Formats: sequence, C-alpha cells, structure tokens
Amino acid sequence: MTADQGTTEAPRRGVSTIPRGEFHRRRRQLMGMMEPNAIAIVPAARLAIRSRDTEYAFRQDSDFHYLTAFPEPDAVAVLLPGREHGEYVLFCHEKDPVQELWLGERIGAEAACERFAADDAFPLSDIDDILPGLIEGRGRVYYSMGRSPDFDARIMAWVNSIRAREASGATPPGEFTDLDHLLHEQRLFKSAAELRQLRHAAAVSVAAHRRAMRQCRPGIYEYQLEAEMLHEFSRHGARCAAYPSIVAGGDNACTMHYTANEQRLKSGDLVLIDAGCEYRCYASDITRTFPVSGRFSRRQRKLYDIVLAAQEAAFERLAPGQDWDAAHRASVEVITHGLLELGLLKGSFRKLIDDGAYRDFYMHRVGHWLGLDVHDVGDYRPGGEWRELEAGMVLTVEPGLYIAPDNESVPAPWRGIGIRIEDDVLITDRGYELLTKGLPRSADEIEEWMA
Repeated sequence: MTADQGTTEAPRRGVSTIPRGEFHRRRRQLMGMMEPNAIAIVPAARLAIRSRDTEYAFRQDSDFHYLTAFPEPDAVAVLLPGREHGEYVLFCHEKDPVQELWLGERIGAEAACERFAADDAFPLSDIDDILPGLIEGRGRVYYSMGRSPDFDARIMAWVNSIRAREASGATPPGEFTDLDHLLHEQRLFKSAAELRQLRHAAAVSVAAHRRAMRQCRPGIYEYQLEAEMLHEFSRHGARCAAYPSIVAGGDNACTMHYTANEQRLKSGDLVLIDAGCEYRCYASDITRTFPVSGRFSRRQRKLYDIVLAAQEAAFERLAPGQDWDAAHRASVEVITHGLLELGLLKGSFRKLIDDGAYRDFYMHRVGHWLGLDVHDVGDYRPGGEWRELEAGMVLTVEPGLYIAPDNESVPAPWRGIGIRIEDDVLITDRGYELLTKGLPRSADEIEEWMA
C-alpha cells in the first residue's frame, strides 16, 4: 500500500488534497449544463443529534463537497451563471471566538473566499436578506427538493416573498428543476484526482481485510474482527468506515445487512466481512468470506468456487460499450449452472434463469456505482435502457450465494452458508482496472494467507 502522491502528511483542516482548480472546473461544467438565467442552490449537511446533546461526527453532504470542498455544516452554495459580480456565492457561519473556544476554528466568510475560491461569501445570518435578491429575476431554480423538509420550506418562503412583490415589479422564478439529474451525471465520471483518493481508500481497505484474515481464529467475537478493520483504517488516515461494517460468522452471513457483529466465531464456520474505509470522503467497498479456522470444508469450497467463477465471469463483461446488466447476467448464469451441478437447483437451465429460481440463493445485483457515496449516484437505466459502461466509471462487483438456515429445499448440510466476494473496479479505455488488487480471492490464496 502506498500513500497518495504529494500527501505525506494530513492536510490542514478544510483544505482538500484535490486541486482547487478542479472544484472550479466542476462548478463551471455544471453551470454550462444549466439553462441561461438560472440559479443553483446547494445546501451543506447539518449536524445530527446522536443522543440528547451529543452529535454524530459531522460528514459533509457529498454534492456540496463535490462542488466546494467546504467542510463546515449549514453552509449554502449558490451558482449564478453570468452574474457580473461573481458566479459562486457561499453563505457560512461567522467567526465566533466563544464558539471556536469550544468547538474549534470556524473558517468565516473572508477566508472562504481566500481558501475556497468563492467569488462572494456572506454570513449565514444574512441569507434571508441576500438570497431572495439573488433568486429574483432568475427564470429557473435548480435545487434537489425533498432531501431536507426544513430547507425546502426556506426555499419556498424566499420564492413566496418575491411573489408577494410581483405587483411592484418583482420577478419570481418560473420553474424549479431537480439538480440531481445534472450533478449526478457529472459525478458518475471520476477525474484523475478522484481516482487517487479511491485507489488509496481501496489500498487501506485491502490492508484491513488482510489484517482481519490473519487475526481470525475460533473463539473471538465478530466485533473484535471489526476492531481490527477500524484500527487499520485509522492507521492510514481513513478515520471512519464508509458504511456500517458487516462481520457475519456462520449463518449470520445469510442476512444481507447484518451489523450486530456480536457473536462468537466458531471453528468450522465461515465469516463474511463486508467493510471499507472512507478516505477524504471517498469510499471503498470490499467483501471477503473465509474460514474461521483457516481451512474451507468441502461443501464450503464448492460454493465458494461458484461465487468466484461468477465474479470472474462478471469481470469479463466490464469494458466500454458493455451494458450495465451484462456483468449481472453473466454472474447469474454461472451461479445457476453451479447450483444445478450440485443438485441444489433442479430443472432446465434456461427455465431456471427465466423463472428467477436463483433469487432464493442470489437475491441482489452484482454491483453498484462507487465514489463519494458507497452506493454512488448515477442512473443505471437512463431512458429505460441499461446504461453502457464508459471509461471513468467506478463500480463494485459482488456476486454472492446464501443458503438460509431455514431453506428446507436443500439438504441440511448445505444450510446456513453465506458467501460474497466483492471488489472495486475502474472502467478504462481498454477494459477495467481492479482497484482492490492484492487481497486474496481464491480459496487457495485465502488458506495460504491465513496459514
């Protein structure tokens, strides 16, 4: 595992390691897709209460981060293409020595212009006076309605205050347009700077999974393996997981989003770990399934080899021009064929696929987009047709097989086995790049590493 180029130490708070010019280009690209005489309004995330007066650790809204890199809560970014006095306006908390004594530095409006390239920045306390004036006269408002009822209400209050002055010449906006369609299509294609972050997140997560495999043994608890993962994340600058980690021993692995992580691991069982770090807002997402005691049983290996073959078949369908569903279809065929060979499915191969019989054992799709969010943004079926893959897209490939402990359609010795193998992939001009390379995948590689 190697660190990012040029990031030998932690950056100063509020300074992204992605070049400032890239955020400017992102804003320019978005404004270039907007209708003339429009305005886009993008609110930051807010602090969320965990219990009583204790807050969750703050994590910036992904859309807001993508456009601004500004790290504080409650801020509002406004894009005004063609505005003479600057097209990027930011509202943020004022400097406040008392608050900063308890909670740390606030950036403030003046530094927001210097450090985050805002053309204008104003205190949040002035937003009710200033933002209606920026909205007035604009023909269209681009805004992601429905995410925050409180902010939705404020937007409508500002627009209604303009409407109330129509008789005296005020011009309210004529249309609202969902910002997500434009912005999320833009976010789907990763830049070179974003790929550096994603590669580092993947490398850290690979190291964490390798550590967990080495530390695993019968008798420890699932949460102890989770702790090994989190330790490795933090050691390499990834201060949190990208999503609640799944550490599922035995038949817990048959629950897709098992996160209790509280049971003791038993000899003879498999353990499924689905965990990835978040590094400077960019996610990794890896799953490995391995034997608690270091050796697969005969039945476990047979099922594992089917899942591995399904992943390999999916990889072969990853290239520009292939549609999004091609990898999933390939994985379905391999898994159905494998279950037929083992006698766990019976009937005609084609009819089993047409009837979806595999869904009792493989109930999710083969992957999802990956980026600032672990389930990243971007349409899978724009216009109702499966999207074709293009260079710059990042996705996961994660086939699985799950034989529930109460599945009486299969012999008892097969029940309670859940297996998933997941890796992160970048689509390139020539095919794909495996971002999570270096982590054992085959049964032999896993047994050798654990030994």
